[in-house]
Amino acid sequence: MAESYVKPAEPTTTVLSTTTRRAALGFIFAASLMDILAIGIIIPVLPNLVKHFTNEDTAAAAHYVGWFGLIFGAMQFIFSPIMGALSDRFGRRPVLLISIFGLGFDYVLMALAPSVGWLFVGRTLSGITAASFSTANAYVADITAPEDRAKSFGLLGTAFGIGFVVGPAIGGVLGGVDLRLPFWVSAGLALANGVYGFFVLPESLPKERRVKFSAARANPVGSFLLLRSHPEILGLAAVIFLYFLAHQVLNSTFVLYTGFRYGWTTAMVGYNLMGVGVGSIVVQALVVGPFVRRFGERGALYTGLAAGVLGFLCYATATTGLQFWLGLPIFSLMGLVQPGYQGIITRRVAQGEQGRLQGANSGLMAVAGIVGPLLFTGVFAWSVDRPHEGLGLGTAIYLAAAFLLAALVLALAQSGARREAT
Repeated sequence: MAESYVKPAEPTTTVLSTTTRRAALGFIFAASLMDILAIGIIIPVLPNLVKHFTNEDTAAAAHYVGWFGLIFGAMQFIFSPIMGALSDRFGRRPVLLISIFGLGFDYVLMALAPSVGWLFVGRTLSGITAASFSTANAYVADITAPEDRAKSFGLLGTAFGIGFVVGPAIGGVLGGVDLRLPFWVSAGLALANGVYGFFVLPESLPKERRVKFSAARANPVGSFLLLRSHPEILGLAAVIFLYFLAHQVLNSTFVLYTGFRYGWTTAMVGYNLMGVGVGSIVVQALVVGPFVRRFGERGALYTGLAAGVLGFLCYATATTGLQFWLGLPIFSLMGLVQPGYQGIITRRVAQGEQGRLQGANSGLMAVAGIVGPLLFTGVFAWSVDRPHEGLGLGTAIYLAAAFLLAALVLALAQSGARREAT
């Protein structure tokens, strides 16, 4: 059944004309796509640029790349709630535009970086500017009716899929010409997007619905206080944190795992990443909307989590690369999780709190991005040293499946508790 709810006393959707709303959603889609392209382009290029600065010392480069991941996650954790709270106070438009222009200038900095230290500064700025995801989600919640939000959030999910299909491919091709060329191209795209948004993007949060900025609302710990304001919000936040944490296993170990277990080349890794992106696009663009209309937002959340568990089990048990590929369609259905979750949780807070809510969500993702890589790479390293002990080389992926299973059980328990309360 579709999610039922009690409307807040104040209006929850900004009234825009159909044409303006479509244009605004189009811009938010493009802005999110630019951010994901930024991440995707870096995947194949940044490690090689670091190796250039370390005289091709792979071990030293890996050490630096690990720290880059840590600082990126830390900046996301710190600045996501700040961006969300600022957007609740000053509106979504200025925060989005500053973030987009900041991303463009960050790419210029990284293109000109003369040393690893400057790349470190660039990754710090990337973490700050990429925190605009929370504001983009709040913008969508502002201008979309509650019953249509899951579909609109699915559109943003499509941007993720496209970014991860196109980004690594662009980075690989351009990086083959010059390691710095991908950064220049990304800078141009981001700055062009910012100029376009400056002229066409309307504000989505009216002044009368804005809330006062405070340190308690903007600090990374204080932003989580909103999640404690309603038991169901807190429980669902735990569900999405486990989801974010489980997803880190592929970000952290995918290249190492497939190379060690199946002997995959860089090209084969790239093909599989493109497959992941295509699967995400298909689910977000074609499946989310009809699925939510038929089974509701909770149905999407439950189905996505269950598919993720099965997909991870397929990956962990695959003894050949072909078997690993066969798990991809099942795993792609995990794309139902975030649209379902966002559709449910954005109904629980007023419009003036949407930025803070999305900041807290991004903060949860950032914490998972800090904890997950250290956890999963450690488990994977242990399994490589002891391939015949425990669950073998797939141990880290089995652990991710266990996290998703716990998230599914918790989500079902939240639904049961809510029915009892009503």
